[in-house]
Amino acid sequence: MTRRTVVAGAVSFYMSVGVGEFPVRYASTSPPRWLATGVSGAAGHIARILKTLGDDVRLCTVVGRDLPGAGIVAELGREGLLGPGVVEGSESSAGVTLVGPDGRRMGFPHLTPVNEVAYPPDLLESSARGADLLVLTNAKFVRDLVGPAARLGIPIAVDVHLIADLDSAYNRPWLEAGQIVFCSHECLPDPPEVWVAKMFDRYPRCRLVGIGLGIRGALLGTREGTLIRVEAVTPRGVVNTTGAGDVLFATFLHFWRSTGDPVQALRTAVVYAGWKIGHPAPVTASLTRGELTLLSASHAPRTVVERWDV
Repeated sequence: MTRRTVVAGAVSFYMSVGVGEFPVRYASTSPPRWLATGVSGAAGHIARILKTLGDDVRLCTVVGRDLPGAGIVAELGREGLLGPGVVEGSESSAGVTLVGPDGRRMGFPHLTPVNEVAYPPDLLESSARGADLLVLTNAKFVRDLVGPAARLGIPIAVDVHLIADLDSAYNRPWLEAGQIVFCSHECLPDPPEVWVAKMFDRYPRCRLVGIGLGIRGALLGTREGTLIRVEAVTPRGVVNTTGAGDVLFATFLHFWRSTGDPVQALRTAVVYAGWKIGHPAPVTASLTRGELTLLSASHAPRTVVERWDV
């Protein structure tokens, strides 16, 4: 059965630049190791992944009436993601990512053009008709949509990225509404398994907590007490780690909803994230569900299933 998913958040025109080292040394001219351009942003990347894996995706975003916007519209049209949920603004969001030889990245997102847009809640509601999941990124313009979305009675999945505070004033609406909450380990004040326990204690609606662990893979806790650890695999090596968290999040959502098995879903998500970061522009590299299933069979990651509540 095809799953219908609504994804709300920013879609940006991005340039990724391979640099020789961090910190970047000043030079009046410095040819990059490589350069790639494409349409990204958390919502754009998540929507593309889900669409390629077979979901019916409805994208709610803002695209400007400018040159980057023309490129974004063309790309969304080509991907089958251009629909009534894509509204027009005066300018598009854009960004630059510097990528070191080891794949580490430093992003410069310019979201100001879309941050202040008042996205119509009724447009989100109409896009959500028939949907069985709402993916609400923590873009600023999505914040006012979280309350109306929660009242629709459709499960909500959120990724709060570099969160450092369980009671984060900015992220609280998403944390209170989300049944599935993902984040990065990079800024957590506690060990990941402790963060999982605190999340379940603090936010009663939350059922699943996923944490991207970078080179250590990923971890997922269920409210019932299961803790799943999956080690990282890199089938093509590491070139650019940009968007790895988006891949982990989106792929887990797709396979968990279709199989009901969080262990297999997290394993597959880790494999896909590891494969994607072997490309200079990961957002442009995609696998179908069949291709990803074959890849997962040949690059099975080490997995440990234990308890977080002991």
